Order: sequence, then C-alpha cells, then structure tokens
Amino acid sequence: MTTAPAEADSYVLPLPGPDTSVVLPQWISQGNTHPNARYRDPVWPLAPLIDNPFKELEALHWRNCPAPLLAQLKLVTWTMINGQLRPTFAKRRGVSARTRGSAGEMGENSREWMRLARWLHKQGITDLADCTEDQWRAYVAHRWDTGSMSHESAKRVCSRLTLLWAFDQLSALPAGISRPPWDIEGDGDFVPAADGSSGQENSTEPIDPQVLGPLLVWAIRLVEDFADDILTAWSEKGRLTDKVNATEPTPEGIAALTELLLPQVRSGAPLPSNRTRQPGALALTYIAALTGATRQQVSKFGSRHGLTEVVAHRPGPCPLHVPVAGRINGRPWREYIDFYEAAELMRHLGTAALIICLYLTGMRPQEVQAMRAGCCPDPGTDGDATPRRHLIRSRHFKNVINDDGHPVSAGEDRGIPWVAITPVVHAIRVLERIVAQDELLLSAAHHDFQHGRGHHGALKKTTLNRRIEDFVVWVNQEAEAHGLPEQVVPADPHGAIRMSRFRRTLAWHIARRPGGLIALAIQYGHMRTVLDARTSSGYGARSRRGIHSVLDVETALAAADTAAHLRDRVAAGEKVSGPAARRALTAAATTPRFEGRIVPRTFAKKAAKFLARDGVVLYDNPDSFLICAFKHDNALCEPDSGETAPRQYACQQGCGNAVRTDMHARQMREKADEIDLKASLVPEKLAKRLRRNADHFRKMADAHDATAQTAEALT
Repeated sequence: MTTAPAEADSYVLPLPGPDTSVVLPQWISQGNTHPNARYRDPVWPLAPLIDNPFKELEALHWRNCPAPLLAQLKLVTWTMINGQLRPTFAKRRGVSARTRGSAGEMGENSREWMRLARWLHKQGITDLADCTEDQWRAYVAHRWDTGSMSHESAKRVCSRLTLLWAFDQLSALPAGISRPPWDIEGDGDFVPAADGSSGQENSTEPIDPQVLGPLLVWAIRLVEDFADDILTAWSEKGRLTDKVNATEPTPEGIAALTELLLPQVRSGAPLPSNRTRQPGALALTYIAALTGATRQQVSKFGSRHGLTEVVAHRPGPCPLHVPVAGRINGRPWREYIDFYEAAELMRHLGTAALIICLYLTGMRPQEVQAMRAGCCPDPGTDGDATPRRHLIRSRHFKNVINDDGHPVSAGEDRGIPWVAITPVVHAIRVLERIVAQDELLLSAAHHDFQHGRGHHGALKKTTLNRRIEDFVVWVNQEAEAHGLPEQVVPADPHGAIRMSRFRRTLAWHIARRPGGLIALAIQYGHMRTVLDARTSSGYGARSRRGIHSVLDVETALAAADTAAHLRDRVAAGEKVSGPAARRALTAAATTPRFEGRIVPRTFAKKAAKFLARDGVVLYDNPDSFLICAFKHDNALCEPDSGETAPRQYACQQGCGNAVRTDMHARQMREKADEIDLKASLVPEKLAKRLRRNADHFRKMADAHDATAQTAEALT
C-alpha cells in the first residue's frame, strides 16, 4: 500500500537560484521595460513592479544588511516580492489588509527588516531564528527611543515586522523567526500612546490665506498674461541653440566676433554674460548665435583678448529679440527676456500651471501628475447651444486594486471625470504647449529645461515641492522689482508649501471664505456648486468619497466653529436678530465644540452626517455680515436639490435663514465708514453709488438694533 503524496502548498515558492530573476515574469506588466536583476546581485531594483509614472523607482541595496543575516533576509524578501500572503492571514487583520503590497510598501518593509537585522547583529545575533519574544520587545523599545515616533508610524513599523514573520513562513527555507508578540496580544502595549497626529490628508494644515492669495495671483498672471512671452522666448532660444550646434568654424565667424566684442571692450560697455554660471562667464552660446561663430571660437577669442576678466567686472545682458506683450499695472513686465533666463521662466511657468491645477480642481497630487496632453478637450454644446463644462479625464491611484485584491501601480482611468473651471483649462493649455500630444503634462523629460536629460515619467514629488519653493522666491523678487509689496508671498506659519496641502486648502476656502478674501473668490462659490453636485455630470467621485469627504470635514469644522463663536458672543451679552435667530441659538447650544485640529479617518462620515441635519447647521458668511442657519426650503440662494450647504456667494437679503449679532451690526457700520472714505476720493458719479451702498449697510445695522433680542428672550 502506497501513501498519496502531500499536495504542494501553492503559497510556498520554490527555492530561487543565483540567476533567478528578482521579479518573476508574472508580476511584470506588459509594457514595463525597467531592467530586472538576478538573485545574486547586490542591488535589487523594484522598478519592474512600478508602472506609476510619478513614483520614484525603488531599489534594495543589500550592502545595508549585515553579512551573517544576508542570506536569510534575501530569501524572505524575494518571497515577499514574488509571493502573496494567505487570505486567512489577511482576513484576520481587517478589510484594509491585502495579500500583496505595492512596490513602495515592499521597499519600506525590506528597509525596516534590514534595520532590525543591523540591530540584531549588534546584539551578537547572527540567525533570525534567535529573534525571540525578548528580542522583539527590546527592538521596538529601542526603535521608539531613536527618534520621535508617532502612534500611527509605530503601528506601521509593527505591521512591517509582522510581515517578516509571515513571509518567512511562506519561504522555501524558513529561517524560523518567532511570531512578534504584538501580533498575538495586540499592539496597544507596544506602541507610543496616540497624540492625535496622523498621516491622513484631513490632518494636513491648509495654506494660510495671506500666503495663498499672492501665490495664486502670480500663478494665474504667469499662465494668462506671460505665457506667450515665455514660450516664444523659449522657442527662440531653442532656435538659436540649434543654429549654434550646426555651425562650422569659419574665418567669417572670427571677423564677426572682432566686430562685435572689441568695440564694446574699448568703450567700457558690458559684455554678454551667462549669469547661470559663475559670475564673469562669457555667454558663449549667445555670442556664437549672434556672430555665426562656434562656441570654441568664442571661447578661444575670449581667452586671447582677456574677455573673462572684462566680463567679470562688466557683465551684460543677453536679450532675445522677441516681443514682450505681458503687462503689470499697464507696464511691460520685462524690457526683454534674457537668453539665459528663458529656462528658469519655463520652469516657473510649469510650476504656476501646477499650482492652479492642484488648487482649483481638488485633485490629489498624483492625479495631477498623471494628466496627459488631450485630457481636457474643448466640449461641444447641448441642443440649446449652451456650452458644456470642460472635463478632465485622467487616472486615479488611491485604493486601485485588481480582481485578486493586489494594488495596481498604474492606477486606472477614473470613471467619473473632474470638472475644470476656466483658470484650470488655461493652465492645461499652457502645459500642452510644452509637451507632445498624449505625453504626461508634467513629463520629466520635457520639463528639464536646463539640462534636457530625458528622465522617465512625470516630475516627482520632491522635485515639484522644490519648484514650488523656488517659485515663491522668484515671485517675491518680481514683486519687489515691480513695486508690489502687497503681492509678496509671506512665509507660511505651518511650514513649507507642499503639493499635499493644496487639496485641503481648497476645501478650507470653500467652507470658510465664500465671498472672497483672496483671488478668484467667486470661483470658490461655483466650485462648491460643482463639488456638491455629486452626480456624473459634476465633479467626479462615487458617493461622498474623494474631495467630497475633505470638503465635508472642513465644512463641519467651520460650522462647529461658527456655532461656538455664536455661543460665546451671546454669553458675553450680545443680542441676536433675524428670522432664524431662535433656531440658530438652539443649534449653537447643541453643536459640539472641536478643540484642536485632530481629524481622524472616521471623522469624514461623521461630518457628512453632521451636515445633513437640515436647519440646524450654522454657516458664517463674513461678506454678507450674517450667519446662515441653513434650511434648504427657506434658502433664497437657490441651492440644488440635495445640497447640504448654502451658496454663500449668492446670499440674498430677506432670506429666512439669516441671523445677525451685535458684532455684525458693528462690522456693517465700519464697512459703511470705509466706503464713505473711498467715496471722498473718487469722481462724484461713482461716489454717489458708493454712498448709497454705505447707507444700505447702515440701514441693515439699524434694523438689527431695532429687532435684536437677548438669548433669554428668544429661548
């Protein structure tokens, strides 16, 4: 009698050999041409797993792993790269757990494992099997002591270490590392206490309004006023450079150099200088283009006549002979564009378009990076000749998985498009003039204006963040040069301006600045209308996900702040007027106060539920000097069916949702005084109109004083 052979475990991979591919073919998508490596190689690129054009190409460097533990760690890492966890393992860890991670997650896992290996080696441990419960406990205690580690970050570290044990179980030759104790007991006793910090986008601080205002003004100015000048100058620079590259040395070139440069030297005039290099560099390419000489001829001529010393003391411009049409306050923004300035201006133009797209669409940074030329075609018209909205059709990446539940690096086409308002369309059109059709709008190859190195994919996050910082420096230089101190971008109190902050800032301004304390205020109001449509014809997201959840969170926080401020003012003795005064006081008394800015993952659903309470949510409208106790059926701003917030930019006098306090009355009188002051400085016809407006504010303030009541009288 014979025994049937045991069925092979499909989750355990065969043992790799020295020449085995690091990434097996079944995990490499069609069209991915990144180089693979062999098992014995000292560097393992994870690029064959990366189809995302804006992701950094991960690689694992085995020099960072101590030699005694190298073989064991290599095997478990290879198993992670090419295998997948058992579904039972993932199921026990919640709905978000996956049997296979992304390339970025694999890289983070492996680097954490190498960090553990280095610590074990220092403890004299040379076999993963000797990493017992005591070592696990000691390691995480050491890990938290090496620097500030938030609660969420520590949980991620514990999860990565658990995966080391899990994938070791699936390797063809398990090292026998023990199961971490937190996987048995829970991580509550192993990680630092929660301090409210998290990596979720809702906890990201919005950009300060005083920062965003001038930043957006200059971004739109570049795209709409200066783009033609910059693109024309860049084209001319390219033409001249190509001309120089094709030039052959001739005696006529030397003669032209003599005729151009020596009279300037004798007269004491400045010489054309390449200011992008060390001070005093002769503008070789520019001079060659002017004279028909080669760069080598210009260089030798300069050395022979001592021009390097001359240009160091008398550096001069290299003007491109192209028209400058852009204006600031009615005056040309440049007398000319310099040959060596064109690349910098192109970089800032691309950054300006990026800022507009990030802020005025609500797209995530990676979704903006994934846009391609042609993604926002001009729409047709409906049967009544009404123009349709511009729509952006592109890819999204968050939580995109395949049928097996594995992350899809390339993302997927978004089923519902984004809506593009006019400034965004202009920004996309500018980017389309920089790249070829169907190319990524932020292609690294096309946007490397200085060096033209032909990098793969889109510009990466670190590069774009650095370009935003450079753009701010340039803006402030321009504002000073043009005498516009009010358009200087101040330092943001919450730190550097990063791409991740724009999306939250859009929601912040829609919820808190409906009438406009910064540029494009009316567009914010229209954006809320678009975002609240929640249909396939509006801004795209299924149900209330995506930007809707961010908007709901910020709106709920703003409404809670409004209720708290109303409570505080009434408690201080202020009176209240308006048809919705009694309802507003009841709502203020029952609305929770949010202390701090902690916004956990679960708050988005709570925010949506909070905002759905028709009639008891309070919205501050500082431009109309009132609070809106929004009740859909009473609203004169004509909100669409299903909207949970007013169209604050369309606030109407006499609305049944209006509430005013004594503070609003004081503000209206102050506004009236301000308008009267302006009226004294303008022609009489305009002054009469301004005074009528001031009288209107005073009448509304008087109406409040005549009808206002205390909280005790109303409740």
